Parts: sequence; C-alpha cells; structure tokens
Amino acid sequence: MSYNFDHCPERKGTDSVKWRQYDEDVLPLWVADMDFVSPEPVIRALQERVAHGVFGYPVSAGIHFIKGKIPLVELLVERMMTRYGWRIQPEDVVFIPGVVTGLNLACHAFGAGGSVLVQPPIYPPFLAAPREAGATRQENSLIRLADGTYEIDFDAFEAAIKPNTRLFLLCNPHNPVGRVFRREELSRLAEICLRHKVTVCSDEIHSDLVFSGHRHIPFASLDSEITQNTVTLLAPSKTFNIAGLECSIAIIQNPELRSAYRHAQKGLVGWVNLMGWVAAEAAYRDGQEWLDQLLVYLEANREFLLDFVARELPGVTMARPEGTYLAWLDCRASGIPGNPYEFFLEKARVALNDGATFGSGGEGFVRLNFGCPRGTLTEALERMRSVIQ
Repeated sequence: MSYNFDHCPERKGTDSVKWRQYDEDVLPLWVADMDFVSPEPVIRALQERVAHGVFGYPVSAGIHFIKGKIPLVELLVERMMTRYGWRIQPEDVVFIPGVVTGLNLACHAFGAGGSVLVQPPIYPPFLAAPREAGATRQENSLIRLADGTYEIDFDAFEAAIKPNTRLFLLCNPHNPVGRVFRREELSRLAEICLRHKVTVCSDEIHSDLVFSGHRHIPFASLDSEITQNTVTLLAPSKTFNIAGLECSIAIIQNPELRSAYRHAQKGLVGWVNLMGWVAAEAAYRDGQEWLDQLLVYLEANREFLLDFVARELPGVTMARPEGTYLAWLDCRASGIPGNPYEFFLEKARVALNDGATFGSGGEGFVRLNFGCPRGTLTEALERMRSVIQ
C-alpha cells in the first residue's frame, strides 16, 4: 500500500511529550519521535490484541524458560542474517524496555567501579549512564572537519583508555552527528578495545534508518573475537515510530557477558510490555514496505533541509546526515546572541535540542528532527529564517 507521510494527525492532547513540553504556539522539532502514523500492520495487530480483551503476563516475562520457538525471536534471528549477514542464536537475545535502559545496564554490569569511555558530542544519556553506575566517564571527542563531517581520532581514542577503563559506549549510526561508520573505522576501534580488554556496548537503534550510499555494519558482526566482546542494543522504536510502546533488544553472544547483563537486570528491570511485544513482531514481519517508503521521504526532507540551510540561514551550516532523521546544525558563525536553542525557541517559537547537552563540542549547535511532514519542516525553517535574517 501507499503511505502518506505528508499527513500528521493532531498530536496535541494525546499525552505526547514532544507536543506537550512547550507552549502551544511552539513547533517541536526536538525529541527523536517522528510525526508519522506507524505502519498499518502494526496498528492492525495492536487493534486485534486489544479486541481480545485479556492482558496477562506476556511471553517476555518468561522468555528464558519457555520451550519452543518464539516468533519475535525467530524474526530477529532471520532479520540479522538477511540484512547484515550476521548469524545470531535465539539464546543471544535479551529483551529490555528501552535502549537507554540497556546503556545503563551495560554500565552497571561492566563499568561499575571503573571507567567508561564515550565519544562526544553524543546523545545525553551516554554522558549520564557511567555516573549512575558509579563509574568515571572518560571522553574521546569526535573531530569535526572543515566540511562539517566528523571522524574519529584513533590515536586519541587509544590514549584515552586507562588501566581502569572497562567499557566503551559506541553510537552507530551516531546521534547527533549522523555518521554511519565504515567497516575500517569500526575494525580499528575493535582492535584497540580488544587489545586493552575493553568491553563494547554498541547502540545501533538507528541502524534501519540509513540513507542511500551508506551501509550499517553491526559492530559485533566484524569477526568472531569482537562478537564475544560486544553488547549490541537495537529496537524497532525509532524505525517504526513506536517508541512509546517500549520494546528493545540486547544481543549478547558471549554467555558470560549475557549472564552478567541479566544479573544487572534483577529486581530493577522487568519484561517488555505486551503491546510493545505485539507491535515489534508486526513491524519486523510486515513493516518493510512502510520503511522503504519512509526512507525515501526522509531522504527528500534531508535534501530540502540542506538546501534551505545553505540558502536561507546565513552563518548556519550542517553536514549531510548519513543516517538517522536528525540534523546537527552549527550556529557558531550566525551571529546569534547567546544560546541558539534559546534564541530559536524564544524568537522563532521552534523547539530544537540544545547542542550543549550533548557534551564537549556541542556548544553553539542545535539538533533538528526532520522526521515530520514537509509542511511542518517548512514552517519551522521559515520561522527560523525570519528571525536569523
């Protein structure tokens, strides 16, 4: 079927944090939550489950001792092989309510009492998770090139690893800079981490949202040795716009790491709720047609945004995101007085994300979510143009 991404149902009054955080006259282009109706098969599956009328404990509550094949797990195993050539086993899969929860679990399981390495500017929960687990945060800042793209300084990365560094939190595709790291980049990170005996937790929640000309490579799929040193986090939530249903996945192929991870869950992190489970299964089974059309729409939005910024927002620059539906706008040469996030919110009534919250290298930047109908994006950009010019 054909999906209409130019249409957004009214989200005000629906308990949406995106649309309720700010005053009613503010256009929200901040949190990574798309303004698109989810795939029809997902909606239908949820409606059928609601019509059933019984909402007892789901399979996810007892997945580790239930016998026989579990359809969602089988779909995940097949999906990893079909999309990435990555062979996983059903027992490698651990379900968690969210990827942020997964990051924090990794820090508790593998980083507590030591140090955890991150690469700012980075999604803010990466900055907070080590502290919450009683670990010290270490940083290896990404390098911004003249064209606005980012790369890794591998010598500085290795130098940042100390004797007590236990865990590296990787974000790929990267939020907020939009990089989809190449195989040679990932392999070099892997070699350094293996040599220093640093476990890797790879957040790959945006792995399905990669644009033409780029390819996502699961970190754990690089080779058998790095497989045994990696926790991979992913979810259907960003891909199919079902984040509110809270169903995410940790793939952990090393039994010892998996046991430690599950131990960190005990008494604190429960199972995935029933509706999230139903939605995930429907999305992975029948959502590809929707996703294919979504990627075409998002790529067109990205090109429209790039052109508008270059022509109409003097002093603001951005690199072309290779993945995600998030743009990282550099406002430092724009002449905006003070914080650009506050400036656009107060003057243009457009809510973005404050780059300063993404850590070192984020000051003077804003993150913009272009996962919305073209009309919404256009109105927001026109508001921004009117105040910056």
